[in-house]
Amino acid sequence: MLPAERAALANLFTSVVRINPVGFSDIGAWHRWLEQEKPEVLVTCWKTPTLPEDPKHPGLSELKYLCHLTGTVRKLVPRALIESGLIVTNWGSSISRVVAECGLLLILTELRRSSLWSLRMHRDNAWKGKDLDTRSLFNQKVGLHGLGSISRCLVDLLKPFDVSISAYSPSVPNETFEKLGVDRADSLEDLFSQNYIIVELAALTPKNHQIVDERLLKMIPEDGVFVNIGRGAVVDESALARLATAGRIRVALDVYSKEPLPDDSPFRAIEHVTLLPHISGPTVDQRCAAGAHGVENLSRYVVQGELSAIVDLWGYDHAT
Repeated sequence: MLPAERAALANLFTSVVRINPVGFSDIGAWHRWLEQEKPEVLVTCWKTPTLPEDPKHPGLSELKYLCHLTGTVRKLVPRALIESGLIVTNWGSSISRVVAECGLLLILTELRRSSLWSLRMHRDNAWKGKDLDTRSLFNQKVGLHGLGSISRCLVDLLKPFDVSISAYSPSVPNETFEKLGVDRADSLEDLFSQNYIIVELAALTPKNHQIVDERLLKMIPEDGVFVNIGRGAVVDESALARLATAGRIRVALDVYSKEPLPDDSPFRAIEHVTLLPHISGPTVDQRCAAGAHGVENLSRYVVQGELSAIVDLWGYDHAT
């Protein structure tokens, strides 16, 4: 949070205690701190330790609202706490456009082969030759696996390129597809086989673990583009690496099943695969958007207003 947002917090509540989320010796120390302080509101972030499982834990006796400044709360908030009535919000769509922006960057990077040519010009003093195989985004067919807030922002970014967009997201109603001007793919097979560019943005749920397998990846048209800015473990990465090595498809990744990406990952040896170190999330200059969103929700909580980006049980179960 920026200094102005911290000051706003101090003005909203009679008592504000700041703690270092990684400063506890173990989970027990964290739970004992909760029992001692008995907070009404918790403002949390990526490294905040997990809350007690039991809604009747003494440290949760006064807790009414948890304002999570970042994304998923699955590792922080046990489901039973939401079931028992704890109000939980996260950053919602406050940084979705920034992640979508990175998705657009990776699509263009692979179409133009810009990371490969940059590497070769630095390393090999290369110049274009007869093997030039750059492509444009204009008039392409783009498929989105998942139609959450990031995908919806990406749809807006893609519109100036006159692309046709389809998405596979069974839980999203038809009205949302119609409002966005996106066609509904009836299956993942249709999505992968009918689009030259695939952007992976599905949540990592048990059902989605490695759901994008070699069979689906081979359905992407020859020399098509696969971009993952969602979750690495949604994809069979061994199969993806094989297809990328063979030059079957163009690949750009910002997320991986194991992070940081291991030194011996096969992706590191494939020079034409674009790799980013999970930086599609809020850029340094845009992190303040998540903080501002959190402060706005805290302000609404104080006056008993309507909160945004509430994590209900449905959202909890469908989140990464």
